[in-house]
Amino acid sequence: MHSQHRNRCSIALCAVLAFSVLVGCKSKSTEASTAPFMSTVATAPPQAADVAPLSDKTDGFDGNRAFSHVAKQVGFGPHPSGSPAIAQVQDYLLSELKSYGCTVETDAFSADTPAGRLQMKNFLVKIPGEKSEIILLGTHYDTKKLENFVGADDGGSSTAVMLELARLLCHQHGRYSIWIAFLDGEEAVQNWSDTDGRYGSRQMAARLAASGDLKKIRAFMLADIVGGRTAQFPRESSSTPALIDLVWNTAARLGYSSLFLAESAAAEDDHDSFMKRGVPAVDVIGDFEHNGYWHTPQDALDKISPRTLAIVGHVFLESIKQLQSK
Repeated sequence: MHSQHRNRCSIALCAVLAFSVLVGCKSKSTEASTAPFMSTVATAPPQAADVAPLSDKTDGFDGNRAFSHVAKQVGFGPHPSGSPAIAQVQDYLLSELKSYGCTVETDAFSADTPAGRLQMKNFLVKIPGEKSEIILLGTHYDTKKLENFVGADDGGSSTAVMLELARLLCHQHGRYSIWIAFLDGEEAVQNWSDTDGRYGSRQMAARLAASGDLKKIRAFMLADIVGGRTAQFPRESSSTPALIDLVWNTAARLGYSSLFLAESAAAEDDHDSFMKRGVPAVDVIGDFEHNGYWHTPQDALDKISPRTLAIVGHVFLESIKQLQSK
């Protein structure tokens, strides 16, 4: 999926996990099953250090609601692009978004992959503003095709954040329109490359370019791997410098500098598809190379913190306010 290049020492993993999800017990023969994949940990109370701040301290963003969205996605089991399980995730996303009163457009498309042609779906929430210009938010919701990989953090956490943002934003009308993209096919089917991976973002960027909407996007704010209990977010150095500064300065002002670091790292991700077409973009992505569970079955619900989800959601909301005022 992504590659990072550090200009700093590795981050030490400093937390002992207090509870676990049994994802390794599912046999290979049942990987494609649509049966629930949930553990009792979904309802287990988070540890004290993981408790989300009250929503009135985070602009209304509810970290516990976001956590429940991660749990729901994990409950569908592994859901790589084109799988029966991802159809359940898609139904869940649409149901939630419509329950918030959001206007949602669906783009069903097929993509040529090393495993053949796969059917995929992008969803785009459109919240109108006073002007035609657009602030675009984004996440991917697919999981990498690995045995017993449910992607609680890698895919699940950012999708949960975007669902909670949609709940809060779909009835607001600011200076600029806000669009929220739920992208399929971010993960490589075999090996990450310019043609294997980022299927959904490449599809959406091309579609928006064809419609003329791409040039209206003032900023694209992407989230990925944003829910970890030990999460830290280096400044993603391939992003647009002004947007990096806006987001990380906002985080500092809110008191979150222990998570939003001054150090830099480069990552390849869905923002690349838009930046290659001239769209300013920023990727808020966790330090996946050092979290100890990236692209393994251990990326399960026990790695997710309602507090981290709330912090990231709060930073996004305040950053959107900054963009709306410019």
